[in-house]
Amino acid sequence: MTRTPDDDLLRELAPQVVGVLTRRYGDFAAAEDAVQEALLAAATQWPVDGRPANPRGWLVQVASRRLVEQVRSEQARRRREELVAEQVPVDRRAAPGADLAEEGDDTLTLLFLCCHPVLTPASAIALTLRSVGGLSTGEIARAFLVPESTMGQRISRAKQRIKASGVPFQMPARQEWPARLDAVLHVLYLVFNEGYASSEGSELRRVELSREAIRLTRAVHGLLPADPEVAGLLALMLLTEARGPARTGADGELVPLAAQDRGRWDRAMIEEGVALVTAALPRGPVGPYQVQAAIAAVHDEAATAGETDWPQILALYGVLAQLSDNPLILLEQAVATAMVRGPAAGLALLAAPPPELAAHHRYFAVRAYLHELAGERDAAVADYRTAARRTASLPEQQHLTLRAARLAVADTP
Repeated sequence: MTRTPDDDLLRELAPQVVGVLTRRYGDFAAAEDAVQEALLAAATQWPVDGRPANPRGWLVQVASRRLVEQVRSEQARRRREELVAEQVPVDRRAAPGADLAEEGDDTLTLLFLCCHPVLTPASAIALTLRSVGGLSTGEIARAFLVPESTMGQRISRAKQRIKASGVPFQMPARQEWPARLDAVLHVLYLVFNEGYASSEGSELRRVELSREAIRLTRAVHGLLPADPEVAGLLALMLLTEARGPARTGADGELVPLAAQDRGRWDRAMIEEGVALVTAALPRGPVGPYQVQAAIAAVHDEAATAGETDWPQILALYGVLAQLSDNPLILLEQAVATAMVRGPAAGLALLAAPPPELAAHHRYFAVRAYLHELAGERDAAVADYRTAARRTASLPEQQHLTLRAARLAVADTP
């Protein structure tokens, strides 16, 4: 789909307009639907009529009118209709957004709402992308390779669950922030990871998802600039995304970190990410996103793969393992151990993996790599092939299959 000059602006304004309507009328689901219609109207009208002088006010006005129309179409909500009709200017000659546009920015509040604990991570991600990211249901469905009707139902159920929970449209109480902010950051982290390394399909990356995650994390950081973990997550995303252009070859094939052309890395992103994590770490307390960002910084600051400070990375993974229960950390820890103490030591860490890791394709991919480093070609070929069978990502599957084939040929007399 061709992007227009207004796309980024619409996505930035979408959560603000949803927040205005939700705070005023108390119905998140209806407000979100009305704003989606306003965004569609803007995408259709602005290229023809030109961008209005007050884009946010225009969206607020149009979405408010849509909300009025929705209310008026439901006889059972006549009382709500009267309330909305009193509060929303319906004179089409009035200046767009003359009064409603002055509302504040509710992006953070909306993020907290979309990441409410009553939702599953999958539903929270979908709702966040729709309501805060401004993506259409069709765009989200294509990104996650499901039918648009399925994604529409998922988003609708998520909105209804939030409505049924009775949670007010406001920032949670201060004592609730740690758990709720954790959920917000976790959703953004998952969205970024899915964009940077797609779990399935023919594309290695879904750039629109990773960029959207960075944009939304910037918004959270802008509202909570002193939070070290928010800064850590933004730094992690920037330091990781900086390598994106070098992750694929001329034919779209996967290029592993050690083989990447570091001249293609985005140095501006790296500098920003390093500055963020350097400033965040001393503020404390140190959390898993800051540590992961520090690890990414060590990789990015190495001029060549051979100059990577593996002892420092191994020490950082030791800290990360104490802060997070993510089983995938063990895989990265095993690679760092192999680089410092030899492949046998790395393989020993993987001898008895937890059940949730033992079936993961990355477990076999890492084990194959360590067997390859150890010169154990048969074991490496077997694990590469197993990993290839277990991944749903076609680029990863092709990369792993090719690694196995090259080793098998090299081992043939």
